[in-house]
Amino acid sequence: MQRIPEPDLMDDDAQARAYAEADFDEPHEHFIKLFKAQWPEREITGRVLDLGCGPADISIRFARAFPNCEIEGVDGADEMLAYGIKAVAAAELSKRIDLTHSYLPDEELMQQSFDVVISNSLLHHLKDPMTLWQTICACAKSESDSGAPVFIMDLMRPANEAEVLRLVEQYVADEPEVLQHDFQRSLYAAYRVDEVRAQLDAAGLEALKVEAVSDRHLVVAGLL
Repeated sequence: MQRIPEPDLMDDDAQARAYAEADFDEPHEHFIKLFKAQWPEREITGRVLDLGCGPADISIRFARAFPNCEIEGVDGADEMLAYGIKAVAAAELSKRIDLTHSYLPDEELMQQSFDVVISNSLLHHLKDPMTLWQTICACAKSESDSGAPVFIMDLMRPANEAEVLRLVEQYVADEPEVLQHDFQRSLYAAYRVDEVRAQLDAAGLEALKVEAVSDRHLVVAGLL
């Protein structure tokens, strides 16, 4: 099935509200679980960059899972950030999570260094996927001899339209129509594992591995 791109920003209030109020407990907890499994013995400290943080649910879960780090979440959609700021305040994590507006590529951001870089469901939104990998190359810098952990989760494009409809029915049938519509479009816009592998190789990121981790998600992980 051919890829069909979708808009890179979700800056409509109805969209932002739907994402902020949706139940993403299963995939987002899976994100944290997979990160821990990737580096089970590593103490996560220092600055963490969350690219495409949206309404900050991943940022909040990550901060709770790793209490010795500070997180900078960035997103290009002001409406998403507005909901994220409220969620961070409600979670009483404003001292450890800072959310800022950033539209990639962001030269100012790329001049900064982070001990960990994470991202969830950003890749398929970008007009040019290399924007993400170039940002990671610039920002993932750790004083540790082993390098900076990089962990990117995104949707994975199904093989055909029938599979798209099955996934929509299975995972978001009870969600608002706007969320169902966005999920369907995102599945069409997502990349396959082999396509992401080619992107990583083109960006000089051979150290990162990519693999499918569910029927709809892939993960890119490694140390830089």
